[in-house]
Order: sequence, then C-alpha cells, then structure tokens
Amino acid sequence: MVPFYVLVGAFLLFKILGLIGLSYFEGWHSSLQGAVAVMLLLTASAHWGAKRPDLIRMVPPIFPKPGWIVTATGLLEIAGAIGILFPATSQAASIGLAVLLVAMFPANVRAARESLTIGGRPVPKLLLRTVLQFVFLAAVLLAG
Repeated sequence: MVPFYVLVGAFLLFKILGLIGLSYFEGWHSSLQGAVAVMLLLTASAHWGAKRPDLIRMVPPIFPKPGWIVTATGLLEIAGAIGILFPATSQAASIGLAVLLVAMFPANVRAARESLTIGGRPVPKLLLRTVLQFVFLAAVLLAG
C-alpha cells in the first residue's frame, strides 16, 4: 500500500506546487510523471537492503536466479523513473514500465497467496493487489 500512498501523495504535492506558481507542474500530466517517478524510485529502493530477501522470496520458483531478477527489475524501475520524465523517452518508458508491471505480477500473486511479508508487513490480499496493479498500470500509461 505504501507505493500507492506515495503515488497519490506525490501527485498532490506536485499539483500544489503547480498551483502556487511552479509552472512545470501546472498540468496534471507533469504532476503524474513526477509522482510515477517518485513511486518507482521508492519501490526500486526495496530491491537492495533489508527488504531484498523478502522480494527474492516472492519470485516464483519456476524462475531461475531470483536474486538476479530482483536486481534487474530494480534497475529497470530506476530507468523507467528517469525515462518517464523526459518527453523524448516518456512514451517508451511508459510502455516498458507497463510490461514490467505485468511481468512482475506473478511474484505479487505468489506473495499474496502465500501470505508473505515485505519488511515485516503483510502484502495486500490478492484482490486489493490486483486493483492496485491496475492503478499502477493506468498511472504509468497515462504518464507516458
């Protein structure tokens, strides 16, 4: 749920900055791009450090080298966060992030079904996680 709260909070913050005169954030699109970037940088940070073992446990056993997968997805999230901010790359980043979210969803299904935790907190139940996934997909596609 934390990434959702960060997405919404960052969007509101950027919109407020636009309302008080920071012209870059006057429109909803640039505010959404900034919010998506902030959310992705937050989620990418979990791929290293204390939460890394939890993310590795989420990777379905059918996939080899789960540690490498967690590293690669974290790097792709960082690349997407940067790419979404620039007009020349935002559309490609948006599509790539959508594909990444779909590719990572089996790990979220596994985590929900097996009641895994991330950082000691239980992951959202599958229905809520599915709804959140659609929200994140919509956000990255609209940001592009």
